[in-house]
Order: sequence, then C-alpha cells, then structure tokens
Amino acid sequence: MTQFSANLGFLWADRPLPLAIHAAKAAGFDAVECHWPYDTPASEVKSALEETGLQMLGLNTRRGDVDAGDNGLAAIPGREDEARATIDEAIEYAVQISASSIHVMAGFAESAEACNTFIENLVYACNQAERHGLTILIEPLNEHDAPGYFLQTTKQATEIIADVGSANLKLMFDCYHVGRTEGEVMARLKALLPIIGHIQFASVPDRARPCPTVAHRGTPDHGEVDYQQVFSQINALDWGTPLGAEYKPEGETDVSLDWMSMLT
Repeated sequence: MTQFSANLGFLWADRPLPLAIHAAKAAGFDAVECHWPYDTPASEVKSALEETGLQMLGLNTRRGDVDAGDNGLAAIPGREDEARATIDEAIEYAVQISASSIHVMAGFAESAEACNTFIENLVYACNQAERHGLTILIEPLNEHDAPGYFLQTTKQATEIIADVGSANLKLMFDCYHVGRTEGEVMARLKALLPIIGHIQFASVPDRARPCPTVAHRGTPDHGEVDYQQVFSQINALDWGTPLGAEYKPEGETDVSLDWMSMLT
C-alpha cells in the first residue's frame, strides 16, 4: 500500500507547524516534510513528531532575501558564505528534529560559473551532512513556475550529481515539475531510480493555478498524470519511503483529502 508524506509547506500551512504535524497524523499521513521551519523552535517540532510518531523526511535550506527575489543561494557566485551558512543552519535543525534529508536550493542563476559554484557548495553540504547520516537533495524546478531557476531538468541534475560524486547526494524527483516540462514521468522515474532520494507529487498542470473544473488545486485525482498508475508502479519498484504530497489546497486542507482513499 502506498504511503504518503504531508508537505506542510502547503498542507495545513495556515497552522503553526506543530499543530500541522498533529493534523497530518489525524488525517492518516505516514510522515511529514516541510519547506522552511526555522521560525519554529526545533524543540517544538521535535515534541510534535514524538507525540505523533511521525518522521520529518526533509526540509529546505533558506531561500535568502526573499523580498529581493532570492529563491536559494547555492548556485549564485559570490554568495558562497551565505549559502554555506544556510546549509549549516539546515543541518543543525535537521539533526535536532531527526529529519533525514535537506533540499539545498540553487537559486536564480545561469552560467558555467554558477554551475561550478553549485557543485562546490554541494560538495561542502554533502561532507557536512555525512557526519550526521543526512542525505542532500537537489530538485529541478520547472521553467513555468520558476523561470530563471538554475536547476531546471533531471538531465542537468543527473550530471551535477555525477560531478559531485557523493553517495549522499540524491535527486528530489517531483512528478509535478517533471510533468510540466519534461513529460514521461514514470519512464523518467524508473530510469533515474538509482539516484532518487525522495519523490513528490501534485496534479499537472494546475498545482500552480486554479482549475475551474476541480474543487482543489493540485490534488492528484485529476490532471495530465494518472497518479493511480504512478503510485501502483512505484509500489512495484519496492520504493519504501512515503511519497510527498505537495499541492496547494483551495481552503481547508482536510476537505481536499478524498484522493487518499481513491488512489490507494
């Protein structure tokens, strides 16, 4: 049976993180993950995880100066010190809450120098994370939702993972982002399985915009990707980690969860 992780960056985002963790448990999720938990003391998150028995699968490095347009720092030449500070912060937080992975966000950049910067910062991240048994993730973001983001395709991510050469660097395979720009979601997932560290999903293409024919934006029970087939095929691959539900509910999260019983 497919297991699911609630991405609390979008699900129950109207609640404090500890309460969102409890809500995910009550709704039947098997794990949780988040975006940027840093405004919540790690001790409070740890307590909520212990009370619910859920594991925090992962979190992101800070984006930088969001008001100035930052969406990650690790591929931006000249900002290496800032990028590594966010990596250190994420590792420290992850260790405190027993999270298993950290998504290092690349940011907006496009050059050979940016690629070298990203690789060097990932080498640093992997070395630091290895001391704590943590996995480092990189995630391509589609060009429609994040134009100008440095990491845009699974091919590019595969090459960077090979260049870094660290066993604890893996691909965050987001079915939504792959479906938006590359297509052939299941074929790509199977081909890339040896380097995948986490899988996320949302409907394609409407996670990013309202759809007048459905009640809840991004739920996996509609759209261009047949998630019933995707989940079934992932199960056949003996994938053992909960899949990350990263969609944007319209209104209350709890009333958007019919897909959990429909697709399993």
